[in-house]
Amino acid sequence: MIRLTQTVQKGGCAAKVAASELRKILNQVRFPPLDKNVLVDGAGFDDASIYKINEDLALVQTLDFFTPIVDTPELFGKIAAANAISDIYAMGGDPKTAMAILAFPMATMDTSIAVEVLQGASDIMKEAGVSFVGGHSIDDDTLKFGLSVTGFVNPKKVWSNAQAQPGDVLILTKPLGTGTLTAGLKRQVFSENEIVQATASMSQLNRIIDLIPESMAEAIHSATDITGFGLLGHGLQMAKASGVSLQFSHSSLPVFTHVWKSLQDGLLTKAHRTNANYVENVSMISDRLDWQKQILFDPQTSGGLLLSVSPKNADELLERLQPRFSFSRIIGKVKTETNFLLEVTE
Repeated sequence: MIRLTQTVQKGGCAAKVAASELRKILNQVRFPPLDKNVLVDGAGFDDASIYKINEDLALVQTLDFFTPIVDTPELFGKIAAANAISDIYAMGGDPKTAMAILAFPMATMDTSIAVEVLQGASDIMKEAGVSFVGGHSIDDDTLKFGLSVTGFVNPKKVWSNAQAQPGDVLILTKPLGTGTLTAGLKRQVFSENEIVQATASMSQLNRIIDLIPESMAEAIHSATDITGFGLLGHGLQMAKASGVSLQFSHSSLPVFTHVWKSLQDGLLTKAHRTNANYVENVSMISDRLDWQKQILFDPQTSGGLLLSVSPKNADELLERLQPRFSFSRIIGKVKTETNFLLEVTE
């Protein structure tokens, strides 16, 4: 049996181009002018684009793909699908259709693996109420899979990463640590059974809109999902886009089982280093051991939503989230912009 993680150098969202390098690349591209109906594009590193159709309807569009992060093909398909669909949820949208991106090594893998990957993704799309409408495949040296997803949102009710307000409370809906745990899986320190808590979370849809009444949805001022750039990397993008600073409590961060031991043992990815470099000049972190700080840079795959919420609604929202997202926690607050856009306290 092929162990998918052994066929690639890096997997999941840890395979992302480093945020600082991506910004350098994009800064050199002469992009075409935007249509006046484009409400959100890629400039603020938001989760998805928003294109206004009329006063009450807009398209939400995203694309995400990566190399295997787990060994089981069906599980890989589930995680990749949940991760891609998450970007629609992070904008407050309702996903409707998806198209697959599949790169498959025909010479080295049996096509039954492709079937299992697609079946896992199909099962997640069924759960999300998303129609699987097609896609594109190529014969490649390594397996890569993901989705381009389209959904709808009311343009007046978009959760972008640019609307966090001073005084807001920060809520995270899933634990941290998928980066170090899957690094351990690739190095055969862990089996999939030993990190099932994390793989189940990565396969879980980030659908929260059905848990809360419309009045409370408006209390969510800003949102983003935590993926390859880690908590502080995606937090920095929210802080910059919103013109605020974010304060996190290290002791309040939810983590998966085995994560602290995994970090202490040095089970890291390249993304841990590049994510730390990305926020180095704009963050102030309280005195912690180096391995304890790594959770702040851990590259998440299909991680949780980071929500910036009105303080008067935060406790009730948390109560509504926890039956489905049992590790949901208040992990910090939004402050007026300071010299350090990110602060991590005890």
